[in-house]
Formats: sequence, structure tokens, C-alpha cells
Amino acid sequence: MSLTEFSVAQRHNPLDVVEQLATGNDWSFERAGEDEINILVAGKWTDYQVSVTWMGELEALHLACAFDLKVPDRRRMEVQQLIASVNEQMWVGHFDLWTKDGMVMFRHALVLAGGLEPSDDQCKSVIGTALDSCERYFPAFQFVLWAGKSAREALDAIMFETSGEA
Repeated sequence: MSLTEFSVAQRHNPLDVVEQLATGNDWSFERAGEDEINILVAGKWTDYQVSVTWMGELEALHLACAFDLKVPDRRRMEVQQLIASVNEQMWVGHFDLWTKDGMVMFRHALVLAGGLEPSDDQCKSVIGTALDSCERYFPAFQFVLWAGKSAREALDAIMFETSGEA
């Protein structure tokens, strides 16, 4: 047998692990095709639309978590400043503004190069990080959009922590 005559083991669809996670959490979901699953998760502040896509050519699971918050043109610069400030604080993943739609979303990817399979814990971590980040920063986006606050004021407001008891 020559070196070019070997068979590569067929990889399982990595989205199957994500689907099992959605089922286990009683999240509504829909497989939008072989390479994409859309999940609806109810949060404290809003509902989150989580889309996980298998990108075979990159061997990566790409996650995009959007929330129902449209950015009008007049507030885009301030929201972009907020996103830049928030992303400076992030260790994993990042927020983006899709200017075409005026939609804010959190994005992250899990690279599975070399035929690696995702574990339940990895998928829980990626989705958990997305949801935690969205829950933490959603109020700042609201302050900028609905209360007319600056990016700095919005971040200061959500980072304010009380101590002690009343």
C-alpha cells in the first residue's frame, strides 16, 4: 500500500453534540441543514438566537449569538465604541455589529483541526460563554440605544457592583 492509499476515518457531524446539548436543556432548535443548527435560548434580559455552523474547510464550529436589538444609524458610532470597549475586556469571543442589518452579535469558534471531535464540555463551554457574555453586556447596549448614554457611561453602569448589605 502506498502512502496515498490510506483511508481517513469518517468524522461524525460535530453538530450532533450541539443538538444533544440543546435537547438536554429543552431549548427550541432547528437543523437548518447538514452544517447548521439554530437554537433559541430564553435569557434574563431577552431571547438569544444561537447559530452554530460547522465549517468543514476550516474544521471549526462557528457560533454566532444574536439578540433582538437593532442599532439605528444615528447610534452606530456609539455602539461601535461600546463594542470596542467591551471586546477589550473579553478573553474569549467577541462582539460584532453587522452594519447591513444593524444587529449586534457575539461570535466565537471552536477549532477542531486534525479530525478532532467536540466534547460535550467543549460545546457547553462555547455556548455558555456566549450566553454569559450576552447576558452581561446586553444592558450596556440598551443604555446606549434606549437611554442615549455614551459607551463609557453604559459600561460604568453595568460594571457597578454593590458591596455589603442594606
